Amino acid sequence: MKDIVVIGAGKIGSTIARMLAHTGDYSVCVADRSAEQLGQIEKHAAITTAAVDIGDKKALVALLSGKFAVLSAAPFHLTVAIAEAAAEAGIHYLDLTEDVESTRQVKAIAAKASTAFIPQCGLAPGFISIVANDLASRFETLESVRMRVGALPQYPSNALNYNLTWSTDGVINEYIEPCEAIVEGSLIEVPAMEEREEFSLDGVTYEAFNTSGGLGTLCESLKGKVRTLNYKTIRYPGHAAIMKALLNDLGLRHRREVLKDIFENALPTTTQDVVVIFVTVSGFREGRLIQETYANKVYSGVVAGRMQSGIQITTAGSICAVLDLLANGKIASKGFVRQEDIALDTFLANRFGHYYAQKGETERVAG
Repeated sequence: MKDIVVIGAGKIGSTIARMLAHTGDYSVCVADRSAEQLGQIEKHAAITTAAVDIGDKKALVALLSGKFAVLSAAPFHLTVAIAEAAAEAGIHYLDLTEDVESTRQVKAIAAKASTAFIPQCGLAPGFISIVANDLASRFETLESVRMRVGALPQYPSNALNYNLTWSTDGVINEYIEPCEAIVEGSLIEVPAMEEREEFSLDGVTYEAFNTSGGLGTLCESLKGKVRTLNYKTIRYPGHAAIMKALLNDLGLRHRREVLKDIFENALPTTTQDVVVIFVTVSGFREGRLIQETYANKVYSGVVAGRMQSGIQITTAGSICAVLDLLANGKIASKGFVRQEDIALDTFLANRFGHYYAQKGETERVAG
C-alpha cells in the first residue's frame, strides 16, 4: 500500500481520495486548511485528514516526508509552493493546474529533482493532450490539431447556460489569461474568449472559444511539426457573449474576487453534467490529406459507491490513472513528465483511465 497526500478537500480532492482508497492499494491523507472541508471527507479506513496551511512550508514538508507522492487539487496559485515542498521532501508530484506560468515553474523545479514531477494531470490539460498526441502520431505530416473540451450542465436553466462543476478560480483564470496556440507554424499567444465558433455533435449545437491552459505542454512538443494547433472551451451558445460583457464591459477581469463571489452565489452546482471531448487532427498520410476525430461524452455516474459528476469522474480519474501508471512503473519516475509522454492505449487500459471508455463514446475516422 502506497502512502499518498492529496492537497485540497474540495469536490475533486475528495473524489480523488475516494477513488484511491477504494482500490485497497493506497493510503490517503487529505490535507486542507479548512476544518469544515475536511469534516466532509468520506470516512474510510484508508483515508485520514490533516489541517495544514500551504503557506507553512515547514509543516507541509513534514507532512509530505516519507510519502510516495503528493497530488495537488488545490487552487492554481498554490501550485509552486506544493511542488517546492515535494522536491524538498523527495517525493513524486502530480497536479491538476491549468495555469501556464505555474507549470513552467514546476518544470524548473523538476530539473533538479530526483523524483517525477507530472503537472496538468486532469481532463484539459491532461487527457486531451494524450488523445491529441495519439491522433497526431498516426500522420506522416501534420496540418492541424484542434482540441475542444467542455463540462456542461445536462439541463441548463439560466442565461449563461452554465452551472458550476469545478474550481471557480480555475474557470476564471481560463477566461482571462492569454492562450498559447500555433498559427501558421509559429507559437504565439492569443486572447481568451475570442475566435468563437459553433459546431454540432449528436444533434446538439455548441459554441467554443479560446481559453488558457488547455494545451498543456503540447505547443512545445509539436512546435515546428504542425501548422495549426489550438484549444477551445465548449459551452452552449450565448455563454461567451455574456461572459465578455462581464469581463470587459463591467471590468470584472480586474476584480476576480467579485466575479468569483457572483458565480458562487448565483450559479448553482450540479452533478447532472456532461463532459464533451472533441479532438480533430488533419495531416498527410501516403500522400493524401486525412482527418481523424475523437469524440466522447462522459456523464455523471456512481463511482466508489457515490454519485459523481462527469467532471469529477474525468478529472479525478485522470490524475488517479497517472498515479497508478507511475506506481506500476509504466511511466518515467524521474524528472518532468508531459501528458503526451503517456500512450493513450496504456492510459485507457488502466482501471481509472477506463472511466473514459463509457457507453456513449464515439470515435469517427474520416478520410
